[in-house]
Amino acid sequence: MILDLVRELAAYERQPDAVHATIEQFATALFPHDGPPAAFCHLACVGDAVAGMALWFPSFSTWTGTTGIWLEDLYVRPAHRGLGLGRELLARLAAVCVERGYHRLEWWVLDWNRPSIEFYRALGAHPQEEWTRFRLDGAALSALGGG
Repeated sequence: MILDLVRELAAYERQPDAVHATIEQFATALFPHDGPPAAFCHLACVGDAVAGMALWFPSFSTWTGTTGIWLEDLYVRPAHRGLGLGRELLARLAAVCVERGYHRLEWWVLDWNRPSIEFYRALGAHPQEEWTRFRLDGAALSALGGG
């Protein structure tokens, strides 16, 4: 179910072949046999159908000295958009932040995704446009890591 949502999101984000995760990896991350989960997932349902998800993990800010939430993926299936599910998922994560004393709920959005950007702005979120995201992976990660 989660993997299906992730694949749908990847297709929406114009990267249908980018998902290499397995259901076993999700199971281990979300429901480990020992230790705390590496990630958490909230599902939005309409009747018996899973309509969307918010997949997140704790982050930490050296500036506030507190934990926060990094929202890795928010996705609502097209047939269920406009029902307020995305807002409900974000409101639940904001409530987790408030309940736990976290000071931030953060995520990124593709710069071409105007509907999502406008949706986030309408909720009061603001872009961090002065920051440039970097990624180190593949051969460069192995080379730097000594592999």
